Amino acid sequence: MSIEVGSKVQGKVTGITSFGAFVELPGGLTGLVHISEVADSYVKDVNDHLKLGDMIEVKVISEKDGKTALSIKKAIDRPEGQTSSYSQRPARQGQGRVDRGAKGGGFKPKENFEDKMVKFLKSSEENLSTLKRSTETKRGGRGGRRG
Repeated sequence: MSIEVGSKVQGKVTGITSFGAFVELPGGLTGLVHISEVADSYVKDVNDHLKLGDMIEVKVISEKDGKTALSIKKAIDRPEGQTSSYSQRPARQGQGRVDRGAKGGGFKPKENFEDKMVKFLKSSEENLSTLKRSTETKRGGRGGRRG
């Protein structure tokens, strides 16, 4: 039995890997739900969302060379205009908004060119002095060579 691309079907999770989950479909056909198609939010581990033996609804998104690609997030009916978003993805270290209280709004005021230049020069001088210190210690530094 061939399943049409674009159709929604019920399936049973038969295997979970680091890159997705294998789902057995009606008629003995098996397809793969890639990790990027498991949920709208960022998925670090498929095991957090699915368990072996789970019955899930999936949408067939493609079929090529006997391999069937499935999607859980595309099988969910959404109101018009609403699309998936990765806003739930954890922010990387050192990025994101800074909480500046109720009035700040989370954004820095615009810096002018001179302020940016002063900040750049200061950080450059600090980086150069750190680099000089580390290379001096590797060469033996003050006092010349040891005998």
